[in-house]
Amino acid sequence: MTPESVQMLFALSLGFAFAGMCSSAYRVFTTRLPSFSQLSTGPGVAALAAVPLLIVSAPFLIMRNTILGRRQEGRRFEFVFLATLIAGFWSLMSGLVLVMTLQACGFTYA
Repeated sequence: MTPESVQMLFALSLGFAFAGMCSSAYRVFTTRLPSFSQLSTGPGVAALAAVPLLIVSAPFLIMRNTILGRRQEGRRFEFVFLATLIAGFWSLMSGLVLVMTLQACGFTYA
């Protein structure tokens, strides 16, 4: 494996782990599950405060909703595959931002 491939796998796993951690931390502090429906409360402070949480925890939420939809509603394979690709790409991009931030702070080496 090339070093670039290892870095991409690290970024992908770090993105999913960080998304799950943020979602779980929100659940611990508020005793509610984070959801995309938090944005539908209309313009206000609560909706604005939910945006950063949803941006970071979106891969976890997409996969959670996809797995539940597959089990409960019997969604088709194509939908599950597409949602997995979207969550994976989102996780990869957020993981790359985290890796670059860690490298800029001097915690990891390139």
